[in-house]
Amino acid sequence: MPNLYDFSMKTIDGSQQQLDEHRGKVLLVVNVASRCGLTPQYDGLQKLHAEYAPRGFAVLGFPCNQFGGQEPGSDADVRAFCTTNYGVTFPMFSKIDVNGDARAPLYAWLTSQPTKPDGPGDITWNFAKFIVDRSGSVVARFDPSTPPNAPQLLTVIQEVLAR
Repeated sequence: MPNLYDFSMKTIDGSQQQLDEHRGKVLLVVNVASRCGLTPQYDGLQKLHAEYAPRGFAVLGFPCNQFGGQEPGSDADVRAFCTTNYGVTFPMFSKIDVNGDARAPLYAWLTSQPTKPDGPGDITWNFAKFIVDRSGSVVARFDPSTPPNAPQLLTVIQEVLAR
């Protein structure tokens, strides 16, 4: 059965990265955008990343321009925006499609998983969140409107980190 570690993605700096490099970590995979009403979630994502990284946690950000054209810039523009405005230190990747015919294989896999509380199917907007356990399996999916500090999200992250 495939898992997150089977995928390779282009980083925001242009190099290929095997997601296997994150083996053994609990991950929060998020499609992000710089000009969205939810963009301030970057702050909470960075805080989560910083707080839980010592326990084997990382946020992985995947910029996407499919929702209202809210990520129009180049990868360099996205990197500069995230660093300057939110001090982002978590891994960021090159812009991708998360829905449709050009959907990245990683997102084809993520959106096919039987997830809760938000179920499988297309991504509805920027900042959809997938929690992946240390073995590379998706254990939860949260709606874009769920903030990074939401109790239900934090509970799942803490439970998976404790395993």
